[in-house]
Amino acid sequence: MAFIDWNDKDFSVGVIEIDDQHKQLVNLINELHSSMMARKAKEILGEVIDELIEYTAYHFSTEEKYFDQYGYEETDAHKKIHKDFVNEVLKFQKDVQSNKLFVSSKILNFLKDWLLNHIKVTDKKYMAFMHKHGIK
Repeated sequence: MAFIDWNDKDFSVGVIEIDDQHKQLVNLINELHSSMMARKAKEILGEVIDELIEYTAYHFSTEEKYFDQYGYEETDAHKKIHKDFVNEVLKFQKDVQSNKLFVSSKILNFLKDWLLNHIKVTDKKYMAFMHKHGIK
């Protein structure tokens, strides 16, 4: 069983491009969880964290491109949430690189809780905005 089970009813924001990116973020977290369960997390933690940082930046830039292009009223607050998350994951990366941190349920739960809450609460707020501007 996956650590995070995607379902469109709960998680879709109604924009195919963004939903696909959210699914990839879910896949990365599930990969990290699977590795931890197989006791291989230490071997791949740095790689997955690096990929998570890279892909998260790509995803956030997609959302922010639409916000800026169409004047989303909550752009600044949403960008701050993105920045705070990136900073937190960068801390994980630094701790992993200095061997201060290994995968734990605390990290996995942080990633899961943050992503699902972000999608279900913060990102769902822009659904009507995106659709109003023909982004689907």
